Amino acid sequence: MADLLWYQYALIGLIFAWSGFVRTSLGFGGAVLALPFLLLVVDEPLLFLPIIAIQLLIFSSWIAWRGHRQLRAASGSTAPESNIDWRYLTKALKIMIVPKLIGVVGLLTLPGNIMTTVIFVIVIVYGASYALNKPFRSQSKTLDCVLLALGGYVSGTSLIGAPLIVSVFASHVAKHQLRDTLFVLWFILVVIKMVSFVIAGVDLQLIHQLWLLPCALVGHLLGERVHRYMLSADASVFFRVLGVVLILVSVVGLISGVG
Repeated sequence: MADLLWYQYALIGLIFAWSGFVRTSLGFGGAVLALPFLLLVVDEPLLFLPIIAIQLLIFSSWIAWRGHRQLRAASGSTAPESNIDWRYLTKALKIMIVPKLIGVVGLLTLPGNIMTTVIFVIVIVYGASYALNKPFRSQSKTLDCVLLALGGYVSGTSLIGAPLIVSVFASHVAKHQLRDTLFVLWFILVVIKMVSFVIAGVDLQLIHQLWLLPCALVGHLLGERVHRYMLSADASVFFRVLGVVLILVSVVGLISGVG
């Protein structure tokens, strides 16, 4: 990213602030809702995925730990209920791990322009489900396994498998445990991704974290406030607007020949 123009740096900073806001407020979406915008600035998925991955490691562990401490403080001397559903998390990981590894191999072997097109198409599908207020929902154990496996694969290729995975977790994990459980899952999946990046010699863009982490932190702090509000409010309008924006951005990216 050393050869970008000033306005490209400004746009990237704003997008990472948006990524931090979405990740913290929803518990997912930091990648799927940021990558389409980032690819419109610079059409190189492997330029941004390591940066997103490192930020996800930092913020997911921070939020999950804070949730644990808050529960302990609120429970006093009694044993607190965990803020993470470890039982279902373990069950889901057993289904997702192999597709995840296959997806990682796909990311490192497919040409960048093909991955960009795949990302935009997937985001359009997600955006349509949000805009129509019909997010992916699983109604059977078989469909659960299919969605988790597919989500693991997409997560391996581009870190945007969250909507598929969340559609299953939302049906099996209590609302007050959902966000922190997802953050532990993201942490585990991203560690796998980071190991593959290191083995393959992918540039982790560590120097750019010095200015992009503060951008994401600003979004994170705003997202914390919105998350508290969304726990007791109907977020359907937010998701619909978000879906329309995702579709528009992805369509523009495909038409303009990005990738």
